[in-house]
Amino acid sequence: MGTDSADAVVIGAGINGMAAAARLAAGGWSVALVDGADDIGGFIATGERTLPGYRHDTYSSWHPLFVTGPVYAEFGEALLRHGLSYANTDGPLTASVADDGAVALAHRDVEETVAGFEHAEDRDAYRAMIAGFFAHAEQIGGLLGTELHSTAAWKPLFGLVRGGRPVVEGYVRDAATSGRSWMRGRFRGPETDHLWAPWLLHAGLAPDAASGGLMVPIFAATMHAAGLPVVVGGAGNFTAAWRGLLDELGVTIHTGRTVERILLRDGTAAGVAGDGWSLAANRAVIASVTPTALYGSLLPAGSVPSPVSEQAAAYRPGRAAAQLHVALSGPVPWRDARLAAVPLVHLSDGSASTGIACAEAEAGLVPRRPTVVVGQQHVLDPSRVPAGAAALWLQLQELPFAPVGDAAGALDTAQGWDEKLAAGLADRVLGRLEAQAPGLRELVLGVDVITPPDLLSRNPNALAGDPYGGSAELDQNFLWRPLAAAPKHATPVARLWHIGASTHPGPGLGGASGHLVAGTLLKPTMRSRLRR
Repeated sequence: MGTDSADAVVIGAGINGMAAAARLAAGGWSVALVDGADDIGGFIATGERTLPGYRHDTYSSWHPLFVTGPVYAEFGEALLRHGLSYANTDGPLTASVADDGAVALAHRDVEETVAGFEHAEDRDAYRAMIAGFFAHAEQIGGLLGTELHSTAAWKPLFGLVRGGRPVVEGYVRDAATSGRSWMRGRFRGPETDHLWAPWLLHAGLAPDAASGGLMVPIFAATMHAAGLPVVVGGAGNFTAAWRGLLDELGVTIHTGRTVERILLRDGTAAGVAGDGWSLAANRAVIASVTPTALYGSLLPAGSVPSPVSEQAAAYRPGRAAAQLHVALSGPVPWRDARLAAVPLVHLSDGSASTGIACAEAEAGLVPRRPTVVVGQQHVLDPSRVPAGAAALWLQLQELPFAPVGDAAGALDTAQGWDEKLAAGLADRVLGRLEAQAPGLRELVLGVDVITPPDLLSRNPNALAGDPYGGSAELDQNFLWRPLAAAPKHATPVARLWHIGASTHPGPGLGGASGHLVAGTLLKPTMRSRLRR
């Protein structure tokens, strides 16, 4: 196979790679998008995982970060033209149900939400939390969407500074505070912790991890504002719309090609190569990969300073995850009938049970009482299931990749994530769910389990089964993501750029890092300005 060329070669066709490719192509660059998988999308896919007629979002599903982010602002209209359509909620939003049956329920409307709080002071504190975020949403969004180690970060920072020293110190303190401690210091009753502590798992955090105090208001305010949109017909229609957009913009897509090395010419990124093929990059190589892959295998040894390669080798994955898909013959028989209309429910007591499950997973144990994310997408989009039926999208985010035991002493982990352990985990999860929905098992028609090794097999960026591209603990986040020695999207190698969940602003379906790097590359250089 010969050598083709493009202005930019983008490695990885997940949301960040697609966003970078689209923005560069819209700006006049020729772009080649390369991915080892058979299709674009990364962890965005839909399939009939259980039975015909049941369309399950295989991995990710919920798009509040995308519809509120810069990529949708720029390309949303075009994606809608290519078939993207969303279903959303204007009522019940998310809920948590404890082992004793206690339910905390959030609605899109803040006032409906706080009406369920026992204490009047908690209602006021919750309103203040949401209002406080929106008072500085532009500045927080600016920091999450820009290069922190650059002058571009000054504008949002100055915006916060104008609020006074207490505002700046408050956000710094929140970033150093765990979610559990942050909520404990502001709310008398359990409702806010019960609702939002499990959501910290979706940022790759635990209830006792630093920066949870910053993330809780972000999660809550974003979902009150944007809801929990899902793609009509399944997330696979999202990637179909993206393929239509990329084709329209002239992006050349190469799937089924695994990039094995980045080619250098005089120390500058000049292309990529795999088994029997290569692509030349005339202006940039953009890699949506982990730092472990970028600096440990894709680049030739000695290409970067030793602190960079050493830190990349020590880059930590977060906890592993698993996905369960369940086909049901009828609606979930919740004890609390209100939950039937809630798109996403957590089985959790809040920080208490979720914190314990995280600690067990960190110790290498399969948790005794894992937090179960119960997605009921069919509530928003009935087209995904046969008439009168239901489906469950169950996510577990507190698992060890290489289990050394079971916290309950019941599951055999000696062979790792084999079929027996996967089946035992599914049984435990369905048992937890049936405690809140008696008779559930009688409705089960099919179950599909995606284990942590399955996640890694699907996407090499899921280090040790971590779908979030690496631990998001404070020392490996924000100013230090991905590495303290290489914290920018521009790498130490000229014309080589790093994007993806392993880079700022971290995991999620916003596509922010890809959009940011493409925007940087499209800015006129000082030399080009002088030529005008």
